[in-house]
Amino acid sequence: MTAETYAQEVKEALAAYDKYIVCLDKPPDEFRESIDRLLRKAIDAYEKRGPNLRHGIALDRYVTVILSQGESERPLCAIYFNLYSPYHKRPAKGTTATEKRAGGGQPPPPPA
Repeated sequence: MTAETYAQEVKEALAAYDKYIVCLDKPPDEFRESIDRLLRKAIDAYEKRGPNLRHGIALDRYVTVILSQGESERPLCAIYFNLYSPYHKRPAKGTTATEKRAGGGQPPPPPA
């Protein structure tokens, strides 16, 4: 199994990226290089997976590639775009989003 095995999936992902995805950090030529690199990593992870595991996964900040064991000899290939906005506010350092919603990471008041 090689990256060329999934040429059709890569072609469709490249077309979708070019048409729908706006990414200032990764122009289409760099996206193609990322897909190839991630696909090779996913193939390696799939081929080296444990006996009870069904997937090989590789990802970066923008793309996730998953190879999944299916009914046929050829694993299924899924390419996902990781949605990201540079305007997304990140939680304060050392505080999780759940803690912020629950009161800023402070312990609850003692029972009365």
